[in-house]
Amino acid sequence: MKQDRILIIGAGGQIGAVLTEALREVYQPDHVIAADLRALSPQDGPTEILDALDGAALEEIVKKWRITQIYHLAAILSANGEKNPLWAWDINMRSLFNVLEISRQRQLAKVYFPSSIAVFGREASHHNTPQYEVLIPETVYGISKVAGENWANYYYRRYGLDVRSLRYPGIVGYQSMPGGGTTDYAVDIYHYAVQNKPYECFLSAHTRLPMLYMPDAIRATLELMEAPSNHLSVRTSYNLASMSFTPEEVTASIRKSIPSFKITHKPDFRQAIADSWPASIDDSAARADWGWKPEFDLDTMTVDMLKHLEVQYRNEE
Repeated sequence: MKQDRILIIGAGGQIGAVLTEALREVYQPDHVIAADLRALSPQDGPTEILDALDGAALEEIVKKWRITQIYHLAAILSANGEKNPLWAWDINMRSLFNVLEISRQRQLAKVYFPSSIAVFGREASHHNTPQYEVLIPETVYGISKVAGENWANYYYRRYGLDVRSLRYPGIVGYQSMPGGGTTDYAVDIYHYAVQNKPYECFLSAHTRLPMLYMPDAIRATLELMEAPSNHLSVRTSYNLASMSFTPEEVTASIRKSIPSFKITHKPDFRQAIADSWPASIDDSAARADWGWKPEFDLDTMTVDMLKHLEVQYRNEE
């Protein structure tokens, strides 16, 4: 097993919970420290309670566990961020600066900072959005991610800190519930379908957005972090793509297994956010630099999601 010592900030979130488990399969389980604002179950490895805004507390954890890599996943997402923009900006940026500064000062080997398709706005190419494109986001979440990408690049070029990043599209997974993003419908819809409940979608039927299944998201993250540094040409954040679909298309995919599933549409404030984002992403840089290739498409994802959720709900009965 690898000897690095990993700190995951935001380990209780949608991606963090799954990434923690995956990292504990690669590294020694007691070398992967799961930290979150709330207490986590310590059954699979060590945990810490951490407010990412508390730089002193973060530094103590880094020293205590002799951390060599940080995965900084804590952030206020797009939909929740629009409810209180200044609060979201403060949390997203102050927590990132704490991570970057402590990593620089203590000369950590690597830092992972996730970005998002939220960095793009309506001025960007809507289809097959390229790696290097104008970034004029329309949410505070997107603004914070653009700033974070540039700071990651700055810390790499100025200080040599090996910061790596992916622009995640919407993440779909059965392992945990989403945390206040504009693409959350693509998780919620499967839960409603398995429970034989009608679903009211907050986006219009024809809203096409890039999506990624959780196993591919985790694999992409690990592959990027394991790639040789001299293979990486992007030090802001890599575009990452898999599939793009609309609520109408995912409904059709679900009905192949659950023909009676019903959906209605009542777009809310999240529709404007979705309309400002790309419909599809060009991730050729990731494919060329470190061999990225997704394994799931819409239908294979749907089959896998329904299978796992049916087991979950059956076990809860």
